[in-house]
Order: sequence, then structure tokens, then C-alpha cells
Amino acid sequence: MKSRHAAHGSLEALRERNRLRVVDALRRSGTATRSELARQTGLSRTTVATLVADLQARGLVREPPDETRAGVRGRPPGLLRLDPSAGLGLGVDFGHSHVRVALADLSLTVLAEAAAPLDVDNEAEAALDTATALVTRVIEDADVDRGLIIGAGMGVPGPFDRRRGAINPSTILPGWVGRDAGGELARRIDVQVRVDNDANLGALGELSFGAGRGLTDAIYVKLSTGIGAGLILNGRIHRGTTGIAGEIGHVQVQPGGSVCNCGSRGCLQTVASIVPLLAAARAAHGPEVTLRRLIELVEEGDFGARRIVGEAGRAVGRVLADLCNHVNPEVIIVGGDLSALGEPLLAGIREAIDRHALPGAADAVEVRLGVLGERAEVLGALALVIADTERLRSAGLAALSGVG
Repeated sequence: MKSRHAAHGSLEALRERNRLRVVDALRRSGTATRSELARQTGLSRTTVATLVADLQARGLVREPPDETRAGVRGRPPGLLRLDPSAGLGLGVDFGHSHVRVALADLSLTVLAEAAAPLDVDNEAEAALDTATALVTRVIEDADVDRGLIIGAGMGVPGPFDRRRGAINPSTILPGWVGRDAGGELARRIDVQVRVDNDANLGALGELSFGAGRGLTDAIYVKLSTGIGAGLILNGRIHRGTTGIAGEIGHVQVQPGGSVCNCGSRGCLQTVASIVPLLAAARAAHGPEVTLRRLIELVEEGDFGARRIVGEAGRAVGRVLADLCNHVNPEVIIVGGDLSALGEPLLAGIREAIDRHALPGAADAVEVRLGVLGERAEVLGALALVIADTERLRSAGLAALSGVG
């Protein structure tokens, strides 16, 4: 009798894993036929048909009657999609100077979004309180049942050690060091929270919604107050052992240069982030130059402004050239506040990669601008929580776990 129960439990566990594989495939593709799901999951058509029927009965998957394909003879194959009402996810982005929150359904359709300016680096408590208030606001704006929220993704602008569940000790986020940031937010909003570095989430956002859709090997570079990279290798975020993979802002490019907040000298972010670029622009154009004005000068064709930006791009590209040799990406996506500087920045990056990377790596990689702007990280936070089937299972979503 005992072995019979054990066998039944093992079979049910296998069915659950297969259901999750089908759900995950639908998240990634948006819509798919049963045959396409069989190819994507590696399951047999018969198994997929059984699983789809189960998921339809539970209200997770639907097959709209008007979903047809042009040019298909006879009865077209039914297109399946996740039912948006099956669950909701939250994305919370803590930038250096803002908090942004978004709410989306399982198909990654954003239902509501809100943001507030704040000194996040030094005001952790205020930032968490602000995020809590914004979560309430987007739920009210979307007019949805709070009980449908399956979890939240949270981005922080610094290295996050997933093993310890804490922000790594650094001077980047002095108000956050040692905090269980995800746990504190989870207690405030009463949902499970998964935390990651902002550059990682920017990478995930651009690959899910923006300039990297359909790609599996990419580098997302966030150029802003700091500089970081999110690495997508074989379709997955590469974080490293302690969460500091992609911290290219602290690669030394000018020995004996300015002191960085990490304690070293001549780091990339002392050369190519917002502060040094504005310092160089103000030396040429006066003390009132802002980032917006620098962007305008570049767009107007000012030679000095374009040279400043081009040199910054070459510094970034020199570091990325080595990274291209290491990971051989398909694309480098440039995001963050400085991405608005556009063509001169990209040209500098491209020039340095062509000069310093191996020809095979340089020829294979495309350098392009991100398309999501300041929303990349919060959309990546949404994708993180919604795409995580293991998180769905642990969240206790009854329709997926077979309970109910």
C-alpha cells in the first residue's frame, strides 16, 4: 500500500512538472498550438493535449474561438494562450533616485504603473515605504483582486548576493547594507519577493519586451550614475557566485585616475558615467550644463559634446571588447540614462570593440540601443517573477499545483 501511494505521488509530481513546462512555454511564446507546445516542451502530442485540457479546466489556459491563421486550409489549429485572470505579478524597481512599480498579468501585459522620486541609496526605509504605497496605488488603478498576485520581482542598483539574500557590503547603497531587502518588502506587501541587480533586470526586460526579443546570448549595459552589465547566456541570467557578475563599472581603465567609490582608481565609471561626462561638458560649456542639455548639444552636432560622448563610448567599448572575447554575445544592448546620447555613444563603443576584440567575436556582435528606457528594470522585474515557474509553485497557486 505504501509503495502504491509513493508511486501515485511520483506520478502526480511528474504531471505537475509537465503542467509547469506547458505554462512556461505559453509565457515565452504568448500563443501556441498544441503541436508547437509539443515541440517546445519535448512532450508527446498526446501528453500535451491531456495537460492542456487539464489547464483549461482549471481556468489557466484559454482558446479564443476567433483565433485563426490566415492561409490555413481546413479547420485551423487552435491557438492557446494563458488566461490573464489566472494570476498577476508585481515589478518593483529601486533606482538610485526613484522607485517604480508595475503590475502585469501572466501574459506580461502591464495593467498599471507608477513612480516616485527618492534618494534610494541613503533612505532604505523611506524607499520601502514608498514602494509599498505605490503597490497599493497600481492595484487600485488596475482595479484587480489583490489575492491574484503570485509574487513580486524587485531590482536594486547594486550587487545582490542571492545565497545570503542580502545586498553585498559596498559604498554604492550605504543605507541598504546588511538588510534583507526582499524580506522587508515581502512583509509590507504580503507577497513573496525575488530580488536581483538592476542591470540583470534591465537585461531581462529588454529580452522579454524590447531590443533583445528572441535572443539567447546578450549583454545589457546600463550607463547611468553607475555602470553595470546584465549577462544573458543561453537564455539565462548569469549572476556569478556572489552576484557581482557584470560589475564592469569597476574595471580599471585609467591607472592612477580618479578615486572610485569602490576604493580603487580609474574605474570605468569614473570615466564614462553621468558625473564625469557632465564635469567634462561643464568645463567646455559652463557650470549649468545638465544631462538634458548635454543630450541637446549632441543632437545639435556640437563638436565638443560629441567628442566627450565618443570618448566615453570608447572607454566602455574597451571593457566590453574583453567581455565579448569571454562570452561571445549576439548583441550588446545599451540602456540607462546615457543611452539617450545615441549614435556618438554607440559609435565609440563599436569602434573600441572592433579594435580590441577578437575578429570572430567583434564581427558576431551587434551594438544597439535599448528601447525601454527608464522602464527596462521594472519590466524585467515583472518578467523575473512571472517567468519563474518554481516561484509560482512555491507561491501556492492552486491551479498549478493540482490542489483545489
